[in-house]
Amino acid sequence: MKDQHLIELFLEMILTERAASINTIESYRRDLEQFISSVPKVSGDILCVASRDDLRRYLGLLEKNKFAATTAARKLSCLRQFFKFLFAEGIREDNPALDLDSPNIGRSLPKLLSEEDVSKLLSAAKQKAERNEKLPDIRLWALLELLYATGLRVSELVSLPASVFRSGEPYIYVRGKGDKERLVPLSERALAAVDRYIECMNTDRDNKGRLKYKPPQKWLFPSRGKLGHLTRHRFAQLLKEMGNEVGISPKTLSPHVVRHAFATHLLSNGADLRAVQKMLGHADISTTQIYTHVLEERLKSLVQSKHPLVK
Repeated sequence: MKDQHLIELFLEMILTERAASINTIESYRRDLEQFISSVPKVSGDILCVASRDDLRRYLGLLEKNKFAATTAARKLSCLRQFFKFLFAEGIREDNPALDLDSPNIGRSLPKLLSEEDVSKLLSAAKQKAERNEKLPDIRLWALLELLYATGLRVSELVSLPASVFRSGEPYIYVRGKGDKERLVPLSERALAAVDRYIECMNTDRDNKGRLKYKPPQKWLFPSRGKLGHLTRHRFAQLLKEMGNEVGISPKTLSPHVVRHAFATHLLSNGADLRAVQKMLGHADISTTQIYTHVLEERLKSLVQSKHPLVK
């Protein structure tokens, strides 16, 4: 069977059976096509005849080209799932990805933003929005307040439907990974920023007096691009620009870092780990436990300051 046809069969399976996101689908497609391009040319297609040596050679090539161990591990995970699928479907009689060693990635802690840094970021975004009264600035303020108030994944944030906000309700329903829905509470600050943004969007007009965004809109953060809503990359770019304005290095700032800050700051102020897990949309609490280093530091401080024997 043709390589491209096998890829499409695999992607169709993870889309229908696992409810994979569009971003995951495209990532797997790129990984498989990159693997194909790495295998020495043979007559015909590659995926039905690729060997374990081909996979080992590919992993070596990733290491030689200085790909991060986490990236190599993700690409190997894609290949494992793909060849497992071919074997299960009877397309191949063997699985060349079986028992391949994963790159050693360790368990790194996320980059951290202090509460002071986040406060500077949000204050600057609000001041700029109120000073300029321009829709792009008000949108960025709303995005930042929402991101820090909810800890949403950036893909969840930029693709929020306009209907998700109901007047007066301090929470939203978010559909995340695996098409699972979860309830996410909102702060008064986030609600105020979003209300101001919606008001501005519904009155923003072009030089001929026509509304730029005619309600009702499908997306809360619409765009004229192919997706119909603001892209993850554009939001990340705007976030870095705002960070640069307040003295936060763009290298240390991303939407994912703000999501980490949300979780870390909640835990450091006494939030329950299970509650944070639910708000982040983690299926397994072990994923959330990466933040327990914060709890460990609080416990050490508590023991040092409160335990009678320390005195």
